[in-house]
Amino acid sequence: MSPGPDLSPFLAPLAALQRLLARFGNRGMVIGGVAASLLGRPRLTADVDAVILLDIAELPALLEAAAQEGLFPRFGDAEAFARQNRVLLLRHEASGIQVDLVLGALPLEEEAVERSCVHHVGGVAIRLPTPEDLVILKAVAHRPQDLLDIKAIVESHPDLDRERIRYWVNEFVQALEMPALWDDIARWL
Repeated sequence: MSPGPDLSPFLAPLAALQRLLARFGNRGMVIGGVAASLLGRPRLTADVDAVILLDIAELPALLEAAAQEGLFPRFGDAEAFARQNRVLLLRHEASGIQVDLVLGALPLEEEAVERSCVHHVGGVAIRLPTPEDLVILKAVAHRPQDLLDIKAIVESHPDLDRERIRYWVNEFVQALEMPALWDDIARWL
């Protein structure tokens, strides 16, 4: 078995992010490269990505709470950007690590947060999606690195709920009219 990923540079931002999520009822989870490294295969990542279930009207409270945790906007009009794009771009002041906080609202995101589990990494408890839900999220994002992450997660978790993955990915295939979302990952499942 390969050693776990070295996430030591990310521990302080992850702890700050987890405290922030706790302030909002733990309605969020870490996704992206950190989650892929923990649920699949260790890989390089430069930032922390997370999703939080939050109404746009709560953005001012989120920004205030984030600042109290040492997470500050990366540019001047971050609130307006978040309102338009549903992602709040932050930076952990002490480490300089960027934190991208997606404002989730889709049924899949709600289900994934509800199903998420706490993992302990370097003394920090962080909430991660199930392997199945991370595969689904990465299938929809569908960048080359996402496809590599999916392959690693599938190889690391032979007992995946493949029917759940197939159902949700095909929901997005239909909604986005993008058969490649499923076609590109079907061979691993």
